[in-house]
Amino acid sequence: MPPGIYCPMEFWSKGENQNIQVDFLLPTGIYLNLSVSCNASLGTIKQVVWKHAQYEPLYHMLSDPEAYVFTCINQTAEQQELEDEQRRLCDIQPFLPVLRLVAREGDRVKKLINSQISLLIGKGLHEFDSMQDPEVNDFRTKMCQFCEERAAKRQQLSWAAWMEYNFPLQLEPMAKGFGTGLLHTPTKNIFVNVKFQSGGVNFTFQIAPDEFPITLMSYAIKKQATVFRHETMESPEDYTLQVNGKYEYLYGNYPLPRGLTVFSYFFSPQLVVQAGLFHGNEMLCKMVSSSEVNVCSEPVWKQRLDFDINICDLPRMARLCFALYAVIEKAKKARSTKKKSKKAVSKDCPIAWVNVMLFDYKDQLKTGECCLHMWSSFPDEKGELLNPMGTVQCNPNTESAASLVICFPNVASHPVYYPSFDKPFGLRLSPLYALFCDSHEQKLQLKEILERRSHTELYEHEKDLVWKMRYDIRDQYPQALAKLLIITKWNKHEDVAQMISLLQTWPELPVLNALELLDFSFPDRYVVFYFAFLSTEITNCSKYLLQLVQVLKYESYLDCELTKFLLDRALSNRKIGHFLFWHLRSEMHVPAVALRFGLILEAYCRGSTHHIKVLMKQGEALNKMKALNDFVKVSSQKATKPQTKEMMHVCMKQETYLEALSHLQSPLNPSIILAEVCVDQCTFMDSKMKPLWIVFNNEETSGGGVGIIFKNGDDLRQDMLTLQMIQLMDVLWKQEGLDLRMTPYGCLSTGDKTGLIEVVMHSDTIANIQLNKSNMVATAAFNKDALLNWLKSKNPGDALEQAIEEFTLSCAGYCVATYVLGIGDRHSDNIMIRETGQLFHIDFGHFLGNFKTKFGINRERVPFILTYDFVHVIQQGKTNNNEKFERFRGYCEKAYMILRRHGLLFLHLFALMKAAGLPELSCSKDIQYLKDSLALGKTDEEALKHFRLKFNEALRESWKTKVNWLAHNVSKDNRQ
Repeated sequence: MPPGIYCPMEFWSKGENQNIQVDFLLPTGIYLNLSVSCNASLGTIKQVVWKHAQYEPLYHMLSDPEAYVFTCINQTAEQQELEDEQRRLCDIQPFLPVLRLVAREGDRVKKLINSQISLLIGKGLHEFDSMQDPEVNDFRTKMCQFCEERAAKRQQLSWAAWMEYNFPLQLEPMAKGFGTGLLHTPTKNIFVNVKFQSGGVNFTFQIAPDEFPITLMSYAIKKQATVFRHETMESPEDYTLQVNGKYEYLYGNYPLPRGLTVFSYFFSPQLVVQAGLFHGNEMLCKMVSSSEVNVCSEPVWKQRLDFDINICDLPRMARLCFALYAVIEKAKKARSTKKKSKKAVSKDCPIAWVNVMLFDYKDQLKTGECCLHMWSSFPDEKGELLNPMGTVQCNPNTESAASLVICFPNVASHPVYYPSFDKPFGLRLSPLYALFCDSHEQKLQLKEILERRSHTELYEHEKDLVWKMRYDIRDQYPQALAKLLIITKWNKHEDVAQMISLLQTWPELPVLNALELLDFSFPDRYVVFYFAFLSTEITNCSKYLLQLVQVLKYESYLDCELTKFLLDRALSNRKIGHFLFWHLRSEMHVPAVALRFGLILEAYCRGSTHHIKVLMKQGEALNKMKALNDFVKVSSQKATKPQTKEMMHVCMKQETYLEALSHLQSPLNPSIILAEVCVDQCTFMDSKMKPLWIVFNNEETSGGGVGIIFKNGDDLRQDMLTLQMIQLMDVLWKQEGLDLRMTPYGCLSTGDKTGLIEVVMHSDTIANIQLNKSNMVATAAFNKDALLNWLKSKNPGDALEQAIEEFTLSCAGYCVATYVLGIGDRHSDNIMIRETGQLFHIDFGHFLGNFKTKFGINRERVPFILTYDFVHVIQQGKTNNNEKFERFRGYCEKAYMILRRHGLLFLHLFALMKAAGLPELSCSKDIQYLKDSLALGKTDEEALKHFRLKFNEALRESWKTKVNWLAHNVSKDNRQ
C-alpha cells in the first residue's frame, strides 16, 4: 500500500491474515518500505525491520533494538507510543500504515502499564492529560498516590493477611443460639476428600462439623506420612485447603461447614485415552483404554495397548482412532438420610480426538514413535468419544493443540507391506460355490433380503447367507453390491481377498449404485477404484460435483482415485473445473481439509494455466464485494439507508472498484459475462448481514441486466444443496415428460460464510405483492385477490391464461419439493413470483424437518404451503372451478410418485453430504426424514394414500399459514 493511504478500522478487521505495505522511519532518517503481516506482533515486526536495516546506510549509528519504541498516528489522529510489543498490528489499527522508531524516554515500565490500562478501559490515558482540567488532574494525583501507598502496604502483608486479600472467605451465617437459631447447624460427621497438589492418591476423612481446617490438614499429612513411610512429618501450617475446581480456599479458625458454601465434593479428574480400530464405520475389534492418570501439563501413560486382531487380518484402510477424555467423579448425594456413605458417579468429558492410518501411503505398516496433534472434541448426542469419520490429518495448529505421542511396535525384523494390487487378485479362488447347489428356498430368502424395503441391519444368519451366495448376487443382483460389501468381514484377510477378487468380475453398475460406493462405509481403495472404473458413464459429473468434493474429506491419503477422477474431469471440462475450483476454494479456511484441497487446487491450476487469470479476476471482484459489504455494515449503523446507499455508490465509482467489478465471468455461471457494473442500480438489503444487490449490464443479452446478491456472514452450503436437489427433481420430472416450470436459481459458496446468489429478475415476493395491494399490513395476508390481480397487471389480455398455467405448474412442483425436502421457515418473504407467473421459493436455512419454533412451539404445522390465495389463482378466480384444482392435484401426485421412484438417489446424495458438517445434516436421523417423506418403506398405493393425506392436511390447515404470515407482516413492513 503506498504511503498516505487511509486505513479505516474496517480495513484492519478484514485484513488480519493479509500482508500490508508499511513505511518505517528509522531514527537515522532512513526510510524503509516493507511488507508485513497484519497479524504480526510489534516485536516480530521490529526484528524484521532490524534485519533489513543492517543493509542500509548509518546502521552502525543505531543502538540496541530495545532502545527504541514504535510510534504511530492512531484512528483518533493522535500520536501514540506503542510500548506493548506483544500487540498485533491489526489490533493497533494505525490511521496510516506508517510506523516511526524513536528513542525510548522515561520509565519504560510505567509507560507499559499506562498502555495496558488504556487498552483495558477502552480509553487512552492521554485523553485525560489533554483535558487540562485542574479537578481531573488533582483527583488523578491523589488517587494515584493513595493506590500506590495501598499497594506498597500490601507487599508487607503476612501470609494469612495476603490470603484474606486474594481469597476472602465466604462464611455461612452463624446460628444465634439453641432453640432460636435461624439456621440449622450440622451435627453429623461430614466426609471430605483431600488430594495433595503434588499428586498421589486421594484420602477421604470423616470429621466432626466443628473441626477447623488446620485439623483436617494435620489428618491428611499424617495419613500421607503413614502411607508413603515418610521419616519426617511436615507442618500443617505449610499447607492450605483449596476447594477443588475453584479459586476458593479454607483457612482460619472457622469450623469447616462455615467455610463451605457447597456440600458436594468433586474428586480430582483423571485422564484416559481410548483407542479403537476401524474400517469405515465398522469396528474391527473391541476398543481398548489406557489406565487413568492425574491431570497435569504432560501426562504420561507408558502403557501398551493390545488389540484382539492379527496383523495379517488388518485391512488396508484400517485406521486407529484415539480419544482423550477426563473422568470426573462427583459425590452423589444419598437419597436417604439413613445412608452414611455417598456413592461416586463418573462422567466422561471428551477433550480431544485424532485418527491415524496403520499403513502409510506406500502400503508399509507404520513403526516407531509418532506425535499426533489432536482436534478438540465436543460432546455429541450419542456420547461417543471416538470419531472414525474424522480426518486422518493432524491438527496443523500445533501450538495450541493437545499432542499424543504413540509408538507403533516393530512386528518383524523387516518392513511389513500390505499385499500389492495384483497379489490379492492373484489369489483368485476357483468358484467352489459351483460345486454346491443352493436350494430354491435359499434363493427365495436371498431375493427377499435384497429387495427388502426397510433398511434395518441384517441378522447374523442373513449375513452368512448373503456371503455364501455372493456369486449369485454378482450374476443376478449386481446392484446389491453395497449390501454385500457391508456384510463382508474386513477383519479376515481370507474374506477380503475373496471380495477383491470378486470385484474384478463384477458387471458395470448404473450411476445410482456407483455413487453409493463412495459412502464412508466403503473405504477400501479397490472399491473406490471400481467406482472410478464405472465413472466412465458419468462423464459430466457436474450434477454430483458438490457431493464428490465432500467425499474427498473421507479419503485417507492425498493420492487417491477420486482425486484423479475429479482432476481428470475438471481438466477435460472447463465448466467442471470452474466449479471444482470454487467448491475447494470455499473451504480452504477449514484446517482439516486445507492441505488436501490446497494441493488439488495447485494441481488444477498447473494443468489449466490459461484459467488462472480468469479465476483471479473473479477472486479480485469477490474481495472488493467483501470490502464493500464491510463498509456498508459499519456505515449503516451510523447513517440512514439512503445515505449509506449514496456512500456505497461513491465507493463503487472509484477506479479500483469499477475495474475489479467489470468484464469478468460470473462465478455463478462462467457462461455469463458480467460486462459493466451498473452502480446506480446497486443497493443493499435490510437483513442483518446487509447483503449487496449488484446489477451488471450484460452486453451479450442486448443490454439485459444480470443481478447478483453477495452475502457475507451466512453459510450458503445448505442453500446450494437444496437448490441442487430442486434442479435434480426438475431433471427427473422432465425425463418423465412433466415440466413443472421450476426456477433453480444459481447459488455458490466462495469462502468462509461468503457467497453469491443469482437474482431472478422481474420477480417479487408474496409479501410485497400482498402489502402493495392492501391498505393495512394486518389484512394483507388475508387478501386472496392480491396475487391474481398482480398477475393480471403483468399479463394483460390472453397472456393471463398462460401465466396462471405457469403458476399452477410451478406451485405443484414447489409444494412437492418443499414437502419431500422438509423445507422450513416458509413465510411470505421467501416465496416469490415471476412476472410470467412462475412461483419459486428462496432462502433454505432450514430443511429435513428442522422447522422453526417459538417458545418451544412449532410455528410451522403444515406439510407444505398451499394457501387459499394460491388456490384462488389456480382456479382462475372462480370459486367452483374444481377441474383446474383437480388438475393441479394430479400434477402434485404425479411429481411425488416420480421422486419416490428415485428415492434412493436422494438418500445417497444426502448421505454423501454428511461430510460437509451442516448443522441440520449430521447423522442418519436427519436422512430418516427423507425416507419418511418419500414413504420408502411402503408400497406405491400406500405412499400415494400417504401423500393425499398430507395434501388435504396442507389445504385444510392453510389458515395457520396465513396467521403466521400475518405475524410476519406485522413485525416487518415490507413496503419498499
